[in-house]
Amino acid sequence: MVAETSAAKTTPSIGVYLRNNIREYGLLVALVVIMLFFQVVTNGVLFKPVNITNLILQNSFIVIMALGMLLIIVAGHIDLSVGSIVAFTGGISAIMLVKWNLHYAVVVPLCLILGGMVGAAQGYWVAYQKIPSFIVTLAGMLVFRGLTYLVLQNRPIGPFPKDFQVLSTGFVPDFLAFLNPAPGTITNLAALVVVVALVALAIYYGIKGRRTNVLHGTENEPLAFFILQMAVIAVVAIFLGFQLSTYKGFPNVLVVMGLLIALYTFVTTRSTIGRRIYAMGGNEKAAKLSGINTERLTFYTFVNMGVLAALAGMIIAARLNSATPKAGVGFELDVIAACFIGGASASGGVGKMTGAVIGAFIMGVMNNGMSIMGLGIDYQQLVKGLVLLAAVFFDVYNKNKG
Repeated sequence: MVAETSAAKTTPSIGVYLRNNIREYGLLVALVVIMLFFQVVTNGVLFKPVNITNLILQNSFIVIMALGMLLIIVAGHIDLSVGSIVAFTGGISAIMLVKWNLHYAVVVPLCLILGGMVGAAQGYWVAYQKIPSFIVTLAGMLVFRGLTYLVLQNRPIGPFPKDFQVLSTGFVPDFLAFLNPAPGTITNLAALVVVVALVALAIYYGIKGRRTNVLHGTENEPLAFFILQMAVIAVVAIFLGFQLSTYKGFPNVLVVMGLLIALYTFVTTRSTIGRRIYAMGGNEKAAKLSGINTERLTFYTFVNMGVLAALAGMIIAARLNSATPKAGVGFELDVIAACFIGGASASGGVGKMTGAVIGAFIMGVMNNGMSIMGLGIDYQQLVKGLVLLAAVFFDVYNKNKG
């Protein structure tokens, strides 16, 4: 009887749970609806294996940068320079690889360090000199775009060595090819097996988490929602995994993106530094009075953003097999939009990594679907702008209502 009472207290009614988590479930529903809509209007092209792979390749760098941008927005700042940093670091990597003939194993870490230094240069002015991040990064956007034109001498550099291109265009080899029961249909069995294993792990840890919540008296989601959520995740993941397995399997960049998502989700939900960033974004004065070094924390968020932008710059350069002065134009808007669509608050202190990732894929699916439909860039920008405005309005409306 005590256990039943405890379970009842830690499991809200479906109506209450929906009201408290409308943003999270609304995002998932929106992504599913948008995907189904474009699947229908493109006559099934959206979910074809080749297009799913292209969707991953086209949006991987947006997702990667959204992870860093979310931390900056949660901390109460903004970074408008990421598109220019992408072009600058991509250009430097091209010079090292093509003109200086350096090995990619040397170039990649050097460019990541360079990106961190760029982030540190901007973070210093924001954190320690108290100049608004909007102004600092707007200046950075102009400065690093200009430096990109200088270092590339206003012309593209390429092609790159094959080893470097593998970063963006390569695929994880099928290490289970000898067990493939249908080699004519499934070309990469390992991809499908890995997806099934990850789904099983997600279900296991979901059940384990519910039991832990009951023991600690923490609120659980209604059982019906949990079952539905796990079922949807399993069906969607296995379907996408099967589609990828019939083409070439997992792109290398998908593995990099997945590891980064897992790492940053852990940092924001389980680490001290993650909790401090949220505390600082919620109320910087209170965080400072509680002993948090807010200047150093702000500085680190910009360093982190610079590193991720550098990684994205190399991924884009490897995918295009060329570094161009105009690379990354407008990327900062897509990255910021992904975070806000994903539930980040413009006032700071609110946002989830999973939301930023979903927001990035909402933008990506819309871009991809509208391109397949043949819509021009004018209509694409119009639709993306309206979606961003609607997402921010929804966030403000919910705050005022609460």
